Amino acid sequence: MTNYKVWGIHMGVHVSDRPIEGGYIAIGWPELGDLGAIETTRDAFKKRLALAYPNKKPGAIPVDAGTLFKFAHELKAGDIVVYPSKGDRMVNIGRLKGKLRHDVGDRDEYPNKHDVEWLGHFPRDEFSQSALNEIGSFISLFRVQRHAAEFLGKIGVNPEQGVQDRAPQLADQSEEITDDETATGAAGALAETSARDFVIRRLTKQLSGHEFEFFIAHLMECMGYKARVTPKSGDGGVDVVAHMDPLGFQPPIVKVQCKITTGKTQRPEVDQLLGTLGDGEYGLFINLGSFARGAIELERNRAKLRLLGGDQVVDLIFEHYAKLSPQYRSLLPLKQIFVPDSGPLDR
Repeated sequence: MTNYKVWGIHMGVHVSDRPIEGGYIAIGWPELGDLGAIETTRDAFKKRLALAYPNKKPGAIPVDAGTLFKFAHELKAGDIVVYPSKGDRMVNIGRLKGKLRHDVGDRDEYPNKHDVEWLGHFPRDEFSQSALNEIGSFISLFRVQRHAAEFLGKIGVNPEQGVQDRAPQLADQSEEITDDETATGAAGALAETSARDFVIRRLTKQLSGHEFEFFIAHLMECMGYKARVTPKSGDGGVDVVAHMDPLGFQPPIVKVQCKITTGKTQRPEVDQLLGTLGDGEYGLFINLGSFARGAIELERNRAKLRLLGGDQVVDLIFEHYAKLSPQYRSLLPLKQIFVPDSGPLDR
């Protein structure tokens, strides 16, 4: 029976899709240089980190040093890595291929890397919320323990096969003790992420594609537009038409295409919407996932086009929630709470 060690990793949203396209995972703290050149002890990593980042809070040094040590010396070829990418709401699962390498001058300031063979890319809503919460850890690198079998199952590994070291090691437990401010900020970030997952899961599970079009039309009305849903057939890729004047004669007129999908929308679908636009008309493509690179590049070069993915839709729902009809507030039962805004946790 094969045993698998499963790791989770976070990288900043600024890395975009480069780790996926380039086949690697990486870690920050560029002032440390080559992690492989540091003496192979946790104390050596703590000392180097304190010297390189003198303003770092003392309580954070053991956590960060432990993360760096594990990335440099505990990740092994054949281990499984789970990477929830922030920009596209996907969970990427792969197998580590080689040894640690140091990429001098990395554009993202993530110079220490491990090569990865990506085995699958899955929308977040294909996983249980408890599994998503586990990989929502605020630590950059961590062991996936409780839901390792769920992630292995997505890449075709029999969940009955062994998972190495199911019980957390004491060293890992002690390293996760950090200062109160960081821990509180992490709890707030997890609460927000869970709320976003909840909203998208409810929309995809409770609404049909045509019902989603009515929801988007209503949301646009909450934003101050007049909006109407087009007939179910023969819309030419346009699901909702929105405008600011009561009758819809005055430009700008916004033509909206809605896809109740949590995957990546490709460029040809966006091109279809662009082909419907006339003078004084703008295109808005909405989904609950993300967009492929070709579609994003198209948006950058077309002033009349906007793309809204899942996170942007949720932002609008949060902003205009009080104006939603009772029907949709019942669909999305939310309560406003205040959580600490500690800023980005990315290294």
